Amino acid sequence: MDADRRVELVVRNSEELVSGEELRVLLEAKDRPLAYIGFEPSGLVHLGWVMVTQKIRDLCDAGFRVLVLWADWHAYINDKLGGNLEDIKQCARYMEDCFIALGVPRDKVEFKYASEMVGDPAYWEYVIRVGKANSMARIKRAMTIMGRAEDDAEVDSSKVLYPLMQTADIFYLGVDLAYAGMDQRRVHMLARDVADKTGWTKPLALHTPLIPGLDGGNRMDPAAAKMSKSKPNANITIHDSDEEIRSKMKKAFCPPEKEKEEENPVLLLCKYIIFPRLGKLSISRPEKYGGDISFGDYGEVSEAYHSGKLFPLDLKNGVAESLTEVMGPVREYFAGHPENLEAMLAIFERQSKLR
Repeated sequence: MDADRRVELVVRNSEELVSGEELRVLLEAKDRPLAYIGFEPSGLVHLGWVMVTQKIRDLCDAGFRVLVLWADWHAYINDKLGGNLEDIKQCARYMEDCFIALGVPRDKVEFKYASEMVGDPAYWEYVIRVGKANSMARIKRAMTIMGRAEDDAEVDSSKVLYPLMQTADIFYLGVDLAYAGMDQRRVHMLARDVADKTGWTKPLALHTPLIPGLDGGNRMDPAAAKMSKSKPNANITIHDSDEEIRSKMKKAFCPPEKEKEEENPVLLLCKYIIFPRLGKLSISRPEKYGGDISFGDYGEVSEAYHSGKLFPLDLKNGVAESLTEVMGPVREYFAGHPENLEAMLAIFERQSKLR
């Protein structure tokens, strides 16, 4: 595969790459560079992960080795799943199932736990050196990566460790390209700054957009507006039934204005999930409303919707039906491998009784 095609695979459907020139240098220097993404194991997987797993597939196809880090200690610091480390690790096992169900190639992706690294003194040397290269103010500003405000460290000082550890992860693992959603940008820029100060290899940073919740969320803050398991009625999990998907989509925020396209969860699900997975969007409608229609690329959908040729309800119905098709293989996988999902549901039930 030539360099241009490899670059195209890396950057397609992404929002930012820092930087394109560095990517070409990397691909010339290494046949199999290492890309990484970290996840807090913290709950049921939603549709935003479909876009993430598609990008992981792109990176694999572009010749990258991909490492998925289950950030179990990070989730513990961030009080996920009640701060119960064993529950967090069970969630990671469930999430690994989700990755496989969503089509991540098992033979091209390595899964690793942060708890496997923290017993190595060399890891903590990286953590300390990251801290020494930055002020407390800079580290606290990076706490937004964990969904926390700077003041949270005044209540629980362990929170300050989180950005230090996430930055150290990149260097300890020898990462060439750090990948995440745009909400993790600050820590990747922090890592690049640390590399300049320490002489360590500077990682490239690749970011995909954040799909907003179905309610539109706080549209002035994309990170706060993103689809999240904390807003069950505004997100679609990969385990939702066909009827649940249709019901949620009917209520979805779907503004008609072109200038609000990047805030429209219905269009963005179409752009970042349906077309990459299915290659088309098909919409069934009565003959009196124009009959069935099919679109071969996202640009056609956007033009038809914003010109008024495609009505919001028709768009929502078409996206809902396409999502049920995308989720078909996921349901099939979990029908044959239910154990980790059932264990997670049992954890949720147990924790709900403790509240």
